[in-house]
Amino acid sequence: MWLFVGLGNPGAKYERNRHNVGFMVLDAIVDENPSFGPYRSKFQGQISEGRLGNAKVMLLKPKTYMNNSGQSVIKAAQFYKIDPDKVIVFHDELDIDPNTVRVKQGGGNAGHNGLKSIQAHLGTADFWRVRIGIGRPPYKGQVSNYVLDDFSKAEQEWLHPLVEYMGDKSGVIISDSPKGYEQQIKSHLNV
Repeated sequence: MWLFVGLGNPGAKYERNRHNVGFMVLDAIVDENPSFGPYRSKFQGQISEGRLGNAKVMLLKPKTYMNNSGQSVIKAAQFYKIDPDKVIVFHDELDIDPNTVRVKQGGGNAGHNGLKSIQAHLGTADFWRVRIGIGRPPYKGQVSNYVLDDFSKAEQEWLHPLVEYMGDKSGVIISDSPKGYEQQIKSHLNV
């Protein structure tokens, strides 16, 4: 079994924020893959279970707010006995250009509070990350306002097709590899 975690903040106020792109990708996975049912409440979050290829996958959107995401992740991982190398976290990344996706396993958290919380609760950084580039704010010191702002109209032109494609191709993570998924997305974006 795999655990896909989308990072974001709960509530309509945050729904279209840059920080919520992880939630958006999980919603696209549900929309693009009919084996996933509607979300239900469990593990201090919203979960949906389904299959991608031959693998069982649980999608988790923590409802603990970003800074405490690890509380929800550890409950789900322990309950289902999912090892960190079978956990894939979808999240926003300031240090990557917009409309760009990078995949890696382990590493630092680059100041991302959701990742910090997950690392602390799992006791390791050895989970997979699908880092969705949102770029940096135009002025230093505006990071928290920037990530909690909605995607602009111009950004939505690339955001919707990218998120939809990521949802449609999510099975590649399991059937090929997380790095194979990155290559699929790069090909789609002609990078």
